[in-house]
Amino acid sequence: MADPIDGMKTRKRFLGDFHVHSNLSDGRLPIAEVIDLYGRLGFGVIAITDHIAESRTYIGKAAAYLNQVLTPETFPKYMEILKEEGERALKQYGMLVLPGFELSKNSLSNHRSAHILGIGVTTYVEADGDPLDLAAAIQAQGALAVAAHPVNTRKFEKQTYHLWDRRKELATAFDAWEVASGPYLFDEVLETPLPKIASSDLHKPSQMTSYKTVLECERHPEAILDAIRRQEISFEFYRAPAPKPAVERPILRQPLPSFSLAG
Repeated sequence: MADPIDGMKTRKRFLGDFHVHSNLSDGRLPIAEVIDLYGRLGFGVIAITDHIAESRTYIGKAAAYLNQVLTPETFPKYMEILKEEGERALKQYGMLVLPGFELSKNSLSNHRSAHILGIGVTTYVEADGDPLDLAAAIQAQGALAVAAHPVNTRKFEKQTYHLWDRRKELATAFDAWEVASGPYLFDEVLETPLPKIASSDLHKPSQMTSYKTVLECERHPEAILDAIRRQEISFEFYRAPAPKPAVERPILRQPLPSFSLAG
């Protein structure tokens, strides 16, 4: 049987979103519905990047207790679902699904918090440890290590500044730094020579309107990862189409029963 990817080896412009969550961590939708959402909109590639939290911190333990993160026990099933649904996405929509995760080092201090994406991963990585070592562990799998939302996201939410505070030391440790993580472009990142990527950090469908990464390469996992490494990409603000209005059905009025006032 022919490999469906063989039919996509021509260079063609397509959109990618490399920071997407499902309900296997803190997203709203099951993986199948995430894939249908992007597939119907014509995306060429997405990476599903559910959270892995530190195992030795109070915040990490609480997230695991609330089933808001992947664990060593749930990770194999996660990868199995991504494989099965990725095969369906390719056949049904011609869309690639890259397996990923988001290593989440959360602290009460924004300057001690850091999130790191692994894109194209094959094995579990503990979130405990120094970001330099975590990036190396991701890259040892042949995957991309991405500094997630390293500056102020312009949204009322917990911020993660640790990587940005160490950007001179970590500049070459990451394959890309998020220049947008949602609807706002991060000027601080844009104005640097750091390698960049733009994604939605989608947790629910209403967050689809955001910056995305534009690629023009073979629609093949290795070609896509290499295009990002070489920075043969661009960024585009994507506005999700308005949902179709509900079909208005005519109101069927039943005739009133006849009656008489005659005695």
